[in-house]
Amino acid sequence: MPQGNIGELAAVATAISWTLVGLFFSQASKRIGSLSVNFYKLIFGFTMLSITAYFTRGIALPVDATLKNWTWLALSGIVGFFLGDYFMLKAYIEVGVRVSMLMMASSPPMAALLGFFFLSERLSPSALLGMLITISGIVLVILSKDKGRMRVRYSIKGLTYAFIGAFGSASGMVFSKIGLGDYNTMAATQIRIIAGFLCFVIFVTVRNEWKNLRSAIMDRKALKYTFLGSIFGPFIGVNLSLVALKYTSTGIVSTITSMTPVTIIPFSIALFKEKVKPREILGALISVSGVAILLLT
Repeated sequence: MPQGNIGELAAVATAISWTLVGLFFSQASKRIGSLSVNFYKLIFGFTMLSITAYFTRGIALPVDATLKNWTWLALSGIVGFFLGDYFMLKAYIEVGVRVSMLMMASSPPMAALLGFFFLSERLSPSALLGMLITISGIVLVILSKDKGRMRVRYSIKGLTYAFIGAFGSASGMVFSKIGLGDYNTMAATQIRIIAGFLCFVIFVTVRNEWKNLRSAIMDRKALKYTFLGSIFGPFIGVNLSLVALKYTSTGIVSTITSMTPVTIIPFSIALFKEKVKPREILGALISVSGVAILLLT
C-alpha cells in the first residue's frame, strides 16, 4: 500500500476515534470536571501504552528517544495534552461536545499556517480559500441576527475555551511532526503524555486540587467514561494521528481528522436527543468542505 494511503487511512480512523472520545469525555466531564478527566485519562492512556510498548518494542518506556525527540514531543504534550485538552473539555461543559468539535474545525487552518512557518509546508491560494470557507461555516453556526444585530448564540467563554483547545491541538500536531522523525509513534505518545501529566501535577498542586481528584475516583460511572475515552484518545487515537503524521503532511492529517463536526451530529441526535437546526448542519458541512479543499491542495 502506498505510504500516502497509509497516512490518510490512519487519519480517517483517528477522526472516528475523536468522535467517540468527545462523547465519552463530555459525559465524564459533566460529572467530575475537566481537570479530573484530563488527569486520569493520561494515567489510563500511559499505562496501556507502556504495557503495549513492552510487548511490541521490548521497552516499556521511551528511554531510546533522542534529545530532539524529547524536546519537541514534550512541547507537543504541553500545548496539546495540557493546554489544548484541558480547555477543550471545559468547552464540552460550557457549550456541548457538538459545538466544541465544530470549533475544532479551525484547527486545520491553524495547523496549515503553523506548518507553513515552522515546516516550510506548501500553502497555496486554494488552501487559503479552504480556510475562509471553514471559518465561514463556523461563523454561520455561532452567530445569528437578533433585531437587526449580530449576536453570538453560545457562551463566549465556552467558545473561547474551544478555540484555545483547537490552537493547542494544531500547535501540538506541528511540534509532533518536528519531533517524531523516524521514531516509534507509540513511544512518542508516551513522551507527550509524560510532559502533559507533569504539567497537570504542577497545576493540581498549585491549585490544591488533590482532594477533588480523590473524590472523583468514587464516581465509578465517570471513571468508566474516562477509561473508554482513554482507549480511543491517548491510546488509539493519538497513536493513529502520529502514524498519519509519519506518512503524510500536517495539513492533510489535520484536515481528515476534522470530520468530527459532521460525524458527531448523528450521535448528538440519537444519544443526547439534541435538536440540531438545519443551519447548524449546514454550517458543519460548510466547515468540513472547507477542510476538504485544504486536503486537495
